[in-house]
Amino acid sequence: MKHRFLILFFCLLFPIVSYADTRIDPAWEVSEDIVHLLDIARNELGYTEGAHGYTKYGEWSGDPYSQWCAEFLCWCVNETDLQYSTQLLENLYPLYSSSNVGKNWFIEHGRYIVRWGNLDGWGYQWLKGENEFISTGTYIPQPGDWVFFTWTSDQNTDHVAMVEYCTRSRNGNVTIHVIEGNTPNAVKRAEYDLTYGRILGFGTVHDVADWTMRSGNRGEKVRQLQTKLAKIGYLSEEQIDARFGPATQNAVMSFQIDQHLSPNGIANITMQKELNTLYLSAINQDPETWVVSDGTQDDFFDLDRLFSFPENEAEEEISWDTIPSTAGEIPENELLDNMDSEIQDEAPEWVNEN
Repeated sequence: MKHRFLILFFCLLFPIVSYADTRIDPAWEVSEDIVHLLDIARNELGYTEGAHGYTKYGEWSGDPYSQWCAEFLCWCVNETDLQYSTQLLENLYPLYSSSNVGKNWFIEHGRYIVRWGNLDGWGYQWLKGENEFISTGTYIPQPGDWVFFTWTSDQNTDHVAMVEYCTRSRNGNVTIHVIEGNTPNAVKRAEYDLTYGRILGFGTVHDVADWTMRSGNRGEKVRQLQTKLAKIGYLSEEQIDARFGPATQNAVMSFQIDQHLSPNGIANITMQKELNTLYLSAINQDPETWVVSDGTQDDFFDLDRLFSFPENEAEEEISWDTIPSTAGEIPENELLDNMDSEIQDEAPEWVNEN
């Protein structure tokens, strides 16, 4: 009894405080579609493989006994489309079942962020409106984003998970909370440190970053660049083809010369920021883009929205099977000093259990 009194006394003097991690509010709007998608994924928590590795997700994708992390996510997206009459699969998310295909799909659609901020064959990445390049820990993934992992040193994608939310600890560390399949034989929740060395990058729901572009690149980012160059007279509308070929390179060089920049033909951060300024000016002077204002905030230009382009436009029959892994040498002065692509962290124990 005496001991119980002492314990109660100390608890009153020094109450035990729970320093739980704080959930991070999303930086971008979480749409109703993403809410539905996450609900469907949550409903699958606890699903476990059958005999010989059978899953309904594998059966749905064509191989009932396949490794099924990607199949699970694609199945969830398809279920969202079926239940809510959305069109997310192959528009907002890829349909795939093999290594690197999902990552390359997000690259093609202009919504992929490398953890350390230097995309192979392209160059530096930076968040829209920012002046600093992305590095490990810069981008906090949003609900609905996909996280790509590698378990080996070749940096091929070996696993994928979907972000549910992120939290920040008292000491500032950020944890990604995901829902994933094939872990190693069930659908589970998992947690990963934002700086975890096995994370390759993020397929993002929103178009949140801009990238360095150069000859040989192709995809939605290139189409956006060409659209801006065409608006201010450096390309014709017919030359907007989402391929960074000779015409686009010459247009970039001409723009750089006119703006007194180094004419290297590479659309880097300096060139693109100058381009965005002139593009915005051209938009403001174009009567077709004017709106009648009643003085509300909604009537003013949203730069992020202005410099993004609808997915359905990006889909205008640009169907490439792969994205080239290299597109010319990156100039020495563009090498990322702190690039930490060497994989050092241990893979989770369950990887060896499957």
